[in-house]
Amino acid sequence: MSTPGTPGSDSATSKSPGKPRLTEVEKKQNHIASEQKRRAAIREQFDRLAELTPGMKGQGRSEGAVLAKAVEFAKEQLEEQRKLIAEIEALGGSVDPKLKMKFPQLMYYEDVEEEEYLSGTEP
Repeated sequence: MSTPGTPGSDSATSKSPGKPRLTEVEKKQNHIASEQKRRAAIREQFDRLAELTPGMKGQGRSEGAVLAKAVEFAKEQLEEQRKLIAEIEALGGSVDPKLKMKFPQLMYYEDVEEEEYLSGTEP
């Protein structure tokens, strides 16, 4: 005996018995609408990233350029953080260990050629 709503059951719409199933056209329209909404959300976040990334505001939207500049900016910020931590410690201060955490994925990127990194091969 099958459980209602599972494959092989008599009624796949048992949760809402009065609601008719969607037609193939309706399913396709729903899928298209969902995909458009997903893409709009991604575009919106890329625009936000471009606004927050120095040198990208007001420029043409190229995902590759935005990502490259964002990575470059993140690396610069991490390097600045490392310098400040070293300066604080050199002056006898202490820094919360959580602030000293490294980001291995960014460090790894610096140690390999871009083509190797993008292809996913190890050096």
